[in-house]
Amino acid sequence: MNYLPIFIDIKQKPCLVVGGGDIAYRKMSLLLKANAQITCFDQSACANVQALADQGKITLIKRNFEAGDISTQTLIISATNNTQVNAQVSKLAHSANIPVNIVDSPDLCSFIMPSIVDRSPIIIAISSAGKTPVLARLIRAKLESTIPHAYGKLAELAGSFRDQVKAKFSNIEDRRFFWERAFSGIIAEKVFSGRVDEAKAAMQQQLDDSTDSDVGEVYLVGGGPGDPDLLTFKALRLMQQADVILYDRLVSEGVMELVRRDAELIYVGKERDNHSVPQEGINQLLVDLAKKGRRVCRLKGGDPFIFGRGGEEIETLAENGIPFQVVPGITAASGCSTYSGIPLTHRDYSQSCRFVTGHLKDGSMNLPWDELAVEQQTIVFYMALKGAKHLSDKLIEHGMRGDMPVALVEKGTTPDHRVWTTTLVELPTIVATKPIKAPTLIIVGEVVKLREKLNWFDPSD
Repeated sequence: MNYLPIFIDIKQKPCLVVGGGDIAYRKMSLLLKANAQITCFDQSACANVQALADQGKITLIKRNFEAGDISTQTLIISATNNTQVNAQVSKLAHSANIPVNIVDSPDLCSFIMPSIVDRSPIIIAISSAGKTPVLARLIRAKLESTIPHAYGKLAELAGSFRDQVKAKFSNIEDRRFFWERAFSGIIAEKVFSGRVDEAKAAMQQQLDDSTDSDVGEVYLVGGGPGDPDLLTFKALRLMQQADVILYDRLVSEGVMELVRRDAELIYVGKERDNHSVPQEGINQLLVDLAKKGRRVCRLKGGDPFIFGRGGEEIETLAENGIPFQVVPGITAASGCSTYSGIPLTHRDYSQSCRFVTGHLKDGSMNLPWDELAVEQQTIVFYMALKGAKHLSDKLIEHGMRGDMPVALVEKGTTPDHRVWTTTLVELPTIVATKPIKAPTLIIVGEVVKLREKLNWFDPSD
């Protein structure tokens, strides 16, 4: 290693910053987070540094740095654009054995400032040894996206129980098992959901060896329309910690690649007139798995609460006292229309939007056609490919123009994304003559005209 990674306690310790520009301000902001007592030397500090001084957060001395200024410092940072001053600060600090950082000059530093993921008291520092700070920042961004901000609260909670756990478990292996269970189960999820008091009670229950802690939890997760980059951070985290994944037909291969590698996978997909597992069976399976102490991710395409039967599933969970969480996903209407260059609303074309299922529970398409066949409105039909002729006839029958623009979006947001545009009167013909397959959304409205101008995802189409 070119540098030894260490963490220094500078609470209420004197720290020196030479320079008062924007870069120096950013360094001071980090030092203030660690509760340092900062003295800054600069004849013409920037507005942000001056504001820190006016607020009493730092001591600003408006003169040039002098050799005697380093005598009582715990840590020094030089952030000037004067190479001679920076070299002088480095030499003096090294002679006095005071840790020094010269911004953008690793050869003059005794320590370097890492990229930081701050989940205090959990702190993660990433360094490239000064070789490529941009790469270190990119790595930090990846970590930021996968580590919930509430990890700090989880660490604080664990710290409050540390003495009790140590007193109960004399064996270090037993203690480690206890903490692993706490950090990867319901307790952690309660903290991440903001239910810290419940998490504290659950931690106490686990410590007291309550049998209630043997009940698992169900995560109802929206997998989005297909592109795995559209998953939420929370969805990805729960997918990677679940013991069992129940997934349906509309979850894309790219999304499935992100589930925990050793999780048990159970396919419960449904197609029209072909249900691999009846809905009632899925509901009961979620309950049975959770009662065995499993962490179960019910992974659905799109959003669980938009034509996804999520409400039916959590009703059963609630009736059986099973803890659950619901993670929304980008619904197909939003994802598919966006990737097709079709805004669902637009001041010049549409002031409202309606999501409609083209396949009701009894198999019919009994819809409020009078409310749908109006101007200045966008209609998105889910699961309506088979009933395309019926919806076309009904909308025209209730007053909608036959030349109303229509788009059909097949496998939206995925590499197989494909779009056909037509008119309402020609919709049945294009469905009958083109190789269009489910899952396909049908978008009806004037906004479809904008696709020609706004198509960004597949410009060659």
